[in-house]
Amino acid sequence: MTRALGASAVLVAFGVALLGMVLAVAGARLQRYQLIRGAYAAVYVNFGLLLVASLAMVWALVTHDFSVSYVAQVGSRATPLFYTVISLWGALEGSILFWGLVLSGFSALAVWGGTHLDPRKRAETHADVERLMPYATAILLGIGAFFYLLLVFPANPFLPVSPVPPDGPGPNPLLQNHILMGVHPPLLYLGYVGMSVPFAFSMGALLAGASGGSWIQLTRRWTMAAWAFLTAAIIAGMWWSYEVLGWGGFWAWDPVENASFLPWLTATAFLHSVMVEERRGMLRVWNLSLITATFALTILGTFLTRSGILSSVHAFAEGEIGYWFLTFIALVLIFSLALVAGRSDQLRTEGRLDAVASRETVFLFNNLLFTVFTFTVLLGTLFPLVAEAVRGVKVSVGEPFFNSMTLPLSMALLFLMGVGPALPWRVASRGIVRREFAVPGIVAVLIGLVIAVVAGGGIYAIAAFTFGAFALTINVRQFVVGARARMRAHGENPPVALARLIGANRRRYGGYVAHLGVITAAIAIAASSAYKAESESTLRKGETMSLRGRTIRLDELWGRQEPQRFVVGATVSVMRDGAAIAQMDPRLNFYTTSEQPITTPAVRSRPTGDLYLNLMAVERDGSTATIRMIVEPLVPWIWAGGMIIVLGALITMLPGRERERERVVAQAPVPGVPSRVPGLVPASPLIMSEPDARGAGS
Repeated sequence: MTRALGASAVLVAFGVALLGMVLAVAGARLQRYQLIRGAYAAVYVNFGLLLVASLAMVWALVTHDFSVSYVAQVGSRATPLFYTVISLWGALEGSILFWGLVLSGFSALAVWGGTHLDPRKRAETHADVERLMPYATAILLGIGAFFYLLLVFPANPFLPVSPVPPDGPGPNPLLQNHILMGVHPPLLYLGYVGMSVPFAFSMGALLAGASGGSWIQLTRRWTMAAWAFLTAAIIAGMWWSYEVLGWGGFWAWDPVENASFLPWLTATAFLHSVMVEERRGMLRVWNLSLITATFALTILGTFLTRSGILSSVHAFAEGEIGYWFLTFIALVLIFSLALVAGRSDQLRTEGRLDAVASRETVFLFNNLLFTVFTFTVLLGTLFPLVAEAVRGVKVSVGEPFFNSMTLPLSMALLFLMGVGPALPWRVASRGIVRREFAVPGIVAVLIGLVIAVVAGGGIYAIAAFTFGAFALTINVRQFVVGARARMRAHGENPPVALARLIGANRRRYGGYVAHLGVITAAIAIAASSAYKAESESTLRKGETMSLRGRTIRLDELWGRQEPQRFVVGATVSVMRDGAAIAQMDPRLNFYTTSEQPITTPAVRSRPTGDLYLNLMAVERDGSTATIRMIVEPLVPWIWAGGMIIVLGALITMLPGRERERERVVAQAPVPGVPSRVPGLVPASPLIMSEPDARGAGS
């Protein structure tokens, strides 16, 4: 019954999606609103159908219905309930089903938002949205139809199994070894799928011939939300790798790590360049290209993960589904590029750069660097696949290539993160440049010299601290200057002035908060990479080992049987002045479905860094244990930086004042009106901010 219900819901959803596409396009062409309403209804119906199918699968997993093919593949009576539920996205078919559920939900929310506009918005905005909504709906349904088609044919999770097995193998051991696997994949899907909405609305605007940038206004928060989810997913994935894989690192340029990083790069570039379109009416074609690239890269990331062509801890089994994804990516690119080329006359702009020292120039350099960064990572990720396909030779592109190519780009972007907030639109006078950069420049040079003399660590570590100090000083200064202006104007105390400053222009100051998070994470990554120390020793009970002033003692070795695994662990005391101050318990987990044990390192985090212990091996008689001890400076600040970035994105998405919500996007500045009022704080170059400069005390 469960299998039939889920399979029927997916099949009907595919048919409804196709019907909705036809109704949307026909309604728009014939100007028949009843047909368009039918298309909107199809979106809502599909969400209900995918919800039914997903709940049916969860029920089959929880009740151990091994007559369902997906349950027979990933289910097990010994798996704890939590890991049983999250195994919904633990393998190919279930992950596609979950993707379809998220996509149908996002489509329903996007259509509801686009058809329930704030009546206070400008009439021309309403007119543009009414023209583009049917086409955007058709594109969302088309994307959905592709994923529903996968669920009907190559990735059907509801196929029958005969004879019905008494039990299953359970999820991949790596996916049931840490609670973060209940967090990382859903966040990644929310980020990936969220990018479908701005893509659909941008293409819908082109199909409808909607003038201006109404699609940007309509999808601004969608883009920011998807970017925030993707950021959180990448950070959670790094944390999972650090806490589970036992190698003491958080990023290895794994191909599937890269697959999630690529759309983040282009989406971040889009968030920069879209401000130029809002403020100066420039870069329309470029912005459309960026949002198309971002969406295509999310599909490419899905292909790399689910086709099985990559050697990765993330990759699923091989199958014919890879050809389906490649075909879909090709169709998306052909359709999008042809549409942009066909509308090129309407997309021309007359805006131009007025000076090198301006915010527009910073954004252009920023976009250039992000584009080169994206191409570099894409080349390093796909080159082994191309080489094997063309020459039949397996080629490995590893960490040395990526580090040598991307570290200079990262340092340049960190530097621009400080330059951008200090420059006005159009042109910056020499006086402004001297005033804005003198103190941050001095601070940066002093910090760089101190790091070089005291810690060393190589050119890139020193550069990261130097440019990080420069960017941090400038970004913090924006809050200080704005808060002081409010304190003088309104007599507010510092906390109230700061809170109201942020509340008065959430998009701008949310961007500065995100900057602070990026700077924090960048410095922490540099410190943990350059100043990491590790040692490995085989210890008997009562013996100690030391590293960087930290001492541990092996107290006990133990083993215990858990429902789904056998665990061997070590009890280790952290020593200070001969006394134990803490206990840690690195473990080895043995799963019946895995030939190799899965490590669970023990991590003791402090603001200055982590003490990381990994149990490498244990003698059968329990006499000795081999432990790897790693000291990693500032690692907790990587996770803190990621959380600060997401907080900044959330601040930018909060509703602003009425005068901000009523602003018309993509309009050029009024002649004669200065682009910067002296003494006021400019907009953030990382996060979309207001297209004009507003008073810090407003």
